[in-house]
Amino acid sequence: MKIAIIAHDKMKKEMIDFCIKHKEILSHHTLVATGTTGHKVIEATNLDIHCFKSGPLGGDQEIGAQVANGQIDIILFFRDPLTAQPHEPDVSALFRLSDVYKIPLASNINTAEMFFETFK
Repeated sequence: MKIAIIAHDKMKKEMIDFCIKHKEILSHHTLVATGTTGHKVIEATNLDIHCFKSGPLGGDQEIGAQVANGQIDIILFFRDPLTAQPHEPDVSALFRLSDVYKIPLASNINTAEMFFETFK
């Protein structure tokens, strides 16, 4: 399974903690991430992750293109709903693509935990 990992700045620690907790499961899958999130998760977990550009620099769009081409199976996108994002149109487009192509998307840790229950 190919899993995309994305987190807004205020949610990066939560994503890192999630990835540490589920490192064993994640290590059995192909992982991609937006740049900053991916590098921080790699630093904390040593997982093999292909990093695209940072979200505001086009990383969300790069992952969106993979969704549109059937190359992503699940998206973990811990977003910060209380902070305006300069690249909000890109975020909205990624959410729309996940709906169009019926790709499961966890936008918070509790939803991600529910997804990962199915891996056990």
